[in-house]
Amino acid sequence: MARLYPLIAGWVFLFASVPTVADDAPAQPAATSELTLMVEPSYGTARLAEVFEPLANYIGQAVGRPVRLVTPRNYHFFWRDVRQSPSIDLLYAEAHFTDYRAQRFGSLPLARTAERLSYSILVSDLVENPTVDRLVGRRLVTMPSPSLGFALLTQLYPNPVSQPEILSSATSWRDGVEMVFAEEAEAAIVPTWLEDEYPNLTSVWTSREFMGPAISASSDLDPTLRERIREALLSIHEDPAANEVLLELRISRFEPATAAEYAGADRMLREFHGYRPR
Repeated sequence: MARLYPLIAGWVFLFASVPTVADDAPAQPAATSELTLMVEPSYGTARLAEVFEPLANYIGQAVGRPVRLVTPRNYHFFWRDVRQSPSIDLLYAEAHFTDYRAQRFGSLPLARTAERLSYSILVSDLVENPTVDRLVGRRLVTMPSPSLGFALLTQLYPNPVSQPEILSSATSWRDGVEMVFAEEAEAAIVPTWLEDEYPNLTSVWTSREFMGPAISASSDLDPTLRERIREALLSIHEDPAANEVLLELRISRFEPATAAEYAGADRMLREFHGYRPR
């Protein structure tokens, strides 16, 4: 029986149009004239920059500063930078990472997606009468640790001798579903919004809801600049020219965010290497 533990896989990639930090070194402080926006690697590497380039460009245009998109190649590098790089100006991440940065570095959530987030386990029709317990010993695919999907599985299956065979090899949440269709796994954990796109799969479990991903700012960022970024994000849905940003992020709008809304979410990271108590 496979024990749940962080399995990391990285793929080297280059984006000629999107400058990024080196993958094998912590993110460095941004130049005076530019801002850095680090994003959670919840998509495959080829898709990640496509999704977040419009957001980076929108923020840059709104505040009159170039924004350098930092696209970690996998969750291993992302988690390292979340823990070790307080110099990142802006971070787009889910609840547990947002809270970790707020608690350790005083990062300030500026805006969050209007849509809340939960995760569901989708099961192939090859599993008869599927339930959470029937997945023990079967292959269940997820993105690598410490993604929120992986972290939720560690809570759902705490007993190391009574767990599914966890395959943390998906390069995106949608990739996990495709692995189920290819019969490389019997189930996948995915953001619940994906469930409606696959009616031929059975949902056997849905997590509690979390606040949607937030854009947080470093406490070192100029307060006036932080407020300009916040205002730009909160009004983005009113700008027809910015529709592409919302479409790529699959959201309707941003709403105001506070650190208190995310308080306690960092505890999802306690079982992962490098976690530092408050």
